[in-house]
Amino acid sequence: MKRIVLSLFAALAAVPLMAAAQHTRLILPVSAGSGVDTIARAAQNALSKTLAQQVVIENLPGAGGITGTHAIVKAAPDGRTIGIVSNNHVINPNVFKSMPFDSIADITPISVVGSTPFVLVVHPDVPAKSVPELIAFLKAKPGAYNYASAGNGTIIHLAGEMFVSEAGVEVRHVPYKGTGPMLQDLMSGQVQFGVSALPAVQGHLKTGRLRAIGVGGKSRAAAAPEIPTVAEQGLPNYEVAGWFAFVGPAGLPAADVNRLHAAIVSAFADPEVVAAMAKQGNAINPMTPAQSAQYFRSEVERMGRIVKRAGVKIE
Repeated sequence: MKRIVLSLFAALAAVPLMAAAQHTRLILPVSAGSGVDTIARAAQNALSKTLAQQVVIENLPGAGGITGTHAIVKAAPDGRTIGIVSNNHVINPNVFKSMPFDSIADITPISVVGSTPFVLVVHPDVPAKSVPELIAFLKAKPGAYNYASAGNGTIIHLAGEMFVSEAGVEVRHVPYKGTGPMLQDLMSGQVQFGVSALPAVQGHLKTGRLRAIGVGGKSRAAAAPEIPTVAEQGLPNYEVAGWFAFVGPAGLPAADVNRLHAAIVSAFADPEVVAAMAKQGNAINPMTPAQSAQYFRSEVERMGRIVKRAGVKIE
């Protein structure tokens, strides 16, 4: 009898521990140190509070975001697993011959939360300090220099291709498995230049490990107003920016979608998160789930036109 009582006591004692162990899994289809990763970690504590359970971030980079996003779409639609996707999510259907999921049908949009500026950067050994100087440097030795990207067909790749096309230069493309590895080789001088989300390189710009040449948006970034746009330096048609959105697997119940949307909006309104986003240069303007779904559809079509012009295709 004593043994039974002790067993029951142990079982009851374990219940609070099991409940406490519950958490929300936040999958990032990008490497640590990337722009989306920086955003997620800045909002992690606030999101844990608004969801009333710990948010655990899991980085699953690879294949231009397909690896991590595949994990999101395969998860049970119970509200316990969500993810953050960005531009690559709507680019991939246009560049990959086949994919393991449908970028529209296999996800549940929760909220396109905001956008982030992109910046063209070079290794400090590159003598250029402006777009005209970089173009002149690259044209002096056609085909001799490399530019890095976070992977074939990623928005970082397309941003680089757009610059190469607009500038009329001959360079080699070197793809990496994520922004982190790309930046490591860029800072070591293995590659000469590349495009990155501003939050991912701000620290490196301050330490001098990288030099900014120009931002890709229509206007200068609030977090770095001293950096001129690429457009104002002689390439008026160059315009590229990032965005990030929370999604869940297909079939996520409306109650969970609304609960998660409210928690995300609240988290990104937290004063500390607002300050972090402003410091990184991110513009926060959360969309509703319905608006987000429409945005995804329109961006798949828009990116399709850009990919076609760039001639990017991956088997």
